[in-house]
Amino acid sequence: MDAKQIRGLGEHLMDFLAEVDDCFGRSEPREHLRTYVGGQLSDLPRKSIEPIALARGTPPRTLQRFFESVQWDELRLRDRLQWIVTRDHADPQAIGTIDESGHPKKGRHTAGVRRQWCGNTGKIDNCVVSVHLGYVTGDFQCLLDSDVYLPKEWAHDPIRRAEAYVPDEVVFRKKADIALAQVQRALANGIRVSAWTFDEWYGRDGTFLDGLEALGQNYVAEVPSTFTGWLHEPTVLQRPTPQEMRKRGRKRRFPRLARKALPACAVRNLGTYSRGFTQQKWQRFHIKDGEKGPMVWEVKHATFYRKRPNGLPGPAGYLIMARDVFYPDKVKFFVSNMRPGSGDVSLTRLLRVAFSRWSIERCFQQSKDELGMDHFEVRGWRSIHRHLYITQLSHLFCARVHQSLREKNDGERILDGRAGPQRRLRLGRSPELAAVRSEPDLSGNSGTDCLPPTPKPPSPRVAYENDTPKPPRHRHPIRSITLLRTG
Repeated sequence: MDAKQIRGLGEHLMDFLAEVDDCFGRSEPREHLRTYVGGQLSDLPRKSIEPIALARGTPPRTLQRFFESVQWDELRLRDRLQWIVTRDHADPQAIGTIDESGHPKKGRHTAGVRRQWCGNTGKIDNCVVSVHLGYVTGDFQCLLDSDVYLPKEWAHDPIRRAEAYVPDEVVFRKKADIALAQVQRALANGIRVSAWTFDEWYGRDGTFLDGLEALGQNYVAEVPSTFTGWLHEPTVLQRPTPQEMRKRGRKRRFPRLARKALPACAVRNLGTYSRGFTQQKWQRFHIKDGEKGPMVWEVKHATFYRKRPNGLPGPAGYLIMARDVFYPDKVKFFVSNMRPGSGDVSLTRLLRVAFSRWSIERCFQQSKDELGMDHFEVRGWRSIHRHLYITQLSHLFCARVHQSLREKNDGERILDGRAGPQRRLRLGRSPELAAVRSEPDLSGNSGTDCLPPTPKPPSPRVAYENDTPKPPRHRHPIRSITLLRTG
């Protein structure tokens, strides 16, 4: 960015915030919004209420009341942000992402806090967990929705609920149920995506998958290795035979699996022993360039009928078994209700969706590191949600600025900041790793970087022999790669 562009950001920010002015009613809450967003976009090391208020010349208690008791419509703000994304960033190839984020906290009085898995610290920790929707298309990515997860002990404790101002209508819901409600809300606000993707903690929930299908949504879900189903559709009896109708005693339920139907099998066993996979060759795909070099995965795939919660097979879908070329023991399984060959669906497209979940993790990283999403020091249920929605607002502004700058620099080739320019050159010259570059590229950016404009320092150079670099030491060498022709 040049000096002129930097000076123009303030005006762009005011114009952007004016689009949500009606969510805040009077002029005082609008000014408090500008104060808080300005603090989040500043270089303050801690971006909670008190440091922001003191830096912006506002009494801390005034900004606290803005979150606790001042009348403004945070739900309307959330819906308005989704409407802006629909209006300005709609794309038929957009991908929706679902994930959760942990916010470490001390004490026991913040709404929803308890000892639970915290992805931020990578362990069981005292934290608040929030469930989020993300949206990614090209080099644009943002958060669409945020909801705090309320554990059972909180939901059934009236004293703690009253202390944290948890509304009576808020009850215990599984995280998958929260995510499904968020998808319904996004659809009502005009959000459309080609498919949703999420990790195995959501993919293992058959009721959640049924809910997405009932909404007419496509998905590519990572599932645990114990997820069950069939490669061939089992026979389902819809009504009793005349012989069964003449039998006495308790009547069997229908529809049900036929007596000779094979039982559902775990996907890890299907991938290891079934002919549909053992007689198939691995196909290699270049996913993207990561910090440690290229990410290359091998896949096998087959038609799949997942076992629904009622024990019956679902509609024909797809099972993908993927393993990391450099770490063959690292195996992932993905299930989709889309099948290659139907419409414009291809295996490449399914893999691109499956490996797009990093985008919402990037949104979490940016929102926490740059905007202070996990710096909140409020305890009330409503106050936490107000903070999360305003953080979404700030992040959306940054994402729009980033996209506009990328469009202006579209004619310039931007080197990958994660790998560094020196590493990018080495990858192109390496006889072994150069073959990886000829694999189908699923990154969807044609070599351009999807990160913010600030690049990381180049990786340290590797000693050359005969003017040819060795592969990175932390990666296993590639013995052979069969080129895959697509299209």
